[in-house]
Amino acid sequence: MKRSHVNRILTEAEGMIRSHGFALPPFAAWTPEEMIANKTAARALIEARCGWDVTDYGGGDFDALGLALFTLRNGRLADLQRGGGMCYAEKLLISKQDQVAPMHTHVIKAEDIINRGGATLIVELYGSDDDGNYAEDRGGTVLRDGIAYDFAPGERLAFAPGESVTLMPGDWHAFWGEGGDVLIGEVSTVNDDETDNIFRDPVGRFSTIEEDEAPIHLLVSDYATWLTA
Repeated sequence: MKRSHVNRILTEAEGMIRSHGFALPPFAAWTPEEMIANKTAARALIEARCGWDVTDYGGGDFDALGLALFTLRNGRLADLQRGGGMCYAEKLLISKQDQVAPMHTHVIKAEDIINRGGATLIVELYGSDDDGNYAEDRGGTVLRDGIAYDFAPGERLAFAPGESVTLMPGDWHAFWGEGGDVLIGEVSTVNDDETDNIFRDPVGRFSTIEEDEAPIHLLVSDYATWLTA
């Protein structure tokens, strides 16, 4: 993706989030220079990979296959492993109309996916086989706003603003906005986007950025390059 395209996506995302009455934390507005100046004080944010993230999953067509998101907070895997402490994470995601986040599951993370505003959120679901692999012939059970729901293989569930679904490891899912863009909340166990996204098809989680202009904000995938000592 070109950096100029990423910059436009971030500007649109900021406006969309504001339009739904959600205020981001101050570090969301930091320029790269401000992030560098604050990197010592913001070490916990940086190590947890909180901040902006834009991906086209390596497909080169962001509007068809892509996602813009902001990680507000993220816990520590060590805390999760010992069973106490900061074991949670929270994100905001923007799913544009008909823009697919591809079929995937997680090994560790359980998550609530919440329609925070906008159009209808569609979540397509499949179950796993006995080894945890994607199974096109298996359904499963999820919680819709806390109510158990048995889904058929490939069933597409529709969620209006305020509605949610709880997904456990092994629940294979893809999602997109129907009838317009959707602001999505995600509340989960500790999030590790580098190792805990298992995709059905061979896609890349992070995009390669072509630097055709200066970034307005750093992406979490920029931290290793921009914020090294």
